Amino acid sequence: MSQAVGRIDLETSIGYLLKEASSALRLAMEAVLRPLGMTITQYSCLELLAQRPGLSNSELARGTFVTRQSMSVLLRALEQDGLVTRPAEPSVGKVLPARLTPRGRHVLEAASAAVRSVELRMLSGMTDAEQAVALKSLRSIVRSLQDDA
Repeated sequence: MSQAVGRIDLETSIGYLLKEASSALRLAMEAVLRPLGMTITQYSCLELLAQRPGLSNSELARGTFVTRQSMSVLLRALEQDGLVTRPAEPSVGKVLPARLTPRGRHVLEAASAAVRSVELRMLSGMTDAEQAVALKSLRSIVRSLQDDA
């Protein structure tokens, strides 16, 4: 049976395969983070703060792909757990820059190792050259979609 004009063939669709890979990655990350009492969004927030201290609520929301409201709730919970600190009042404007606490760094260390193990497993069937091509291709895909937006 031939493929209808304008229809997507799921067997050869890069978009469908990316979604399938994303779903598989999410499940694998959830599996290694769950025993640590952490969600992917919590991990992503802590990782972003470790690499870019002082990010605002809005910047963290964009970086973790959640709404600003969801990030506000998450940051309050991370503060209550002693993983993140924010000033009581903004020094300029409305921004309350977040930073990891020593406890937050310690928790992140275990979570990063767990997530890195998933990434290594994900890439285990690829050579270094294939990984480089995949990275370049994915960056190109993201750029193309962002340029059109």
